[in-house]
Amino acid sequence: MESVFGFVCKDFAVVVADASSVHSILVHKANEDKIMHLDSHKLLGASGETGDRAQFTEFIQKKVALYQFRNGIPLTTSAAANFARGDLATALRKNPYMVNIILAGYDKETGPSLYFIDYIASLHKLDRAAFGYGSYFALSMMDRYHHPDMTLEEAIELADKCIFEIRKRLVVGPPNFIIKIVDKDGARLHSWRISIEESHAPVVH
Repeated sequence: MESVFGFVCKDFAVVVADASSVHSILVHKANEDKIMHLDSHKLLGASGETGDRAQFTEFIQKKVALYQFRNGIPLTTSAAANFARGDLATALRKNPYMVNIILAGYDKETGPSLYFIDYIASLHKLDRAAFGYGSYFALSMMDRYHHPDMTLEEAIELADKCIFEIRKRLVVGPPNFIIKIVDKDGARLHSWRISIEESHAPVVH
């Protein structure tokens, strides 16, 4: 029951993901961070098979860092999105990754942007995007309330509305979510939305 969504406003972009790592009917952990920092001004939120998600996002992160190391300049958000899409397209004809991506970033020249990349290597630049079962509710909430001139406070309020609907309407709603933002000051964690704390079983001697 994964849920990853994001939207872009005039001065920043927001990416939100559930924090559940699941396999079949089992929840392995409820504090998984599914939003990776590609570099100082890019976020990559991913959903899909746990192994594919971890492997592909780490691979893209290291390749983006290698490009910057070799050339002395970072990739733009558009270039990073096309790079990720190219690797997904190559893998699609060999050993496909079951991973869907929302890539958000901020560039000095063009400002914030958000890209939708699915597991069959479709790439679209959008104002709002979502993956997973939660997308049914997140997309409708964003269609209703999102507008490009939102303040950060309004954007976080919208993210909370989406999270509330996902928790309320999904038969097995993810309990915990992570919210990250990217703007001219860089990509960073904004907050967690936690309803179930991770706990450790007591050790019996």
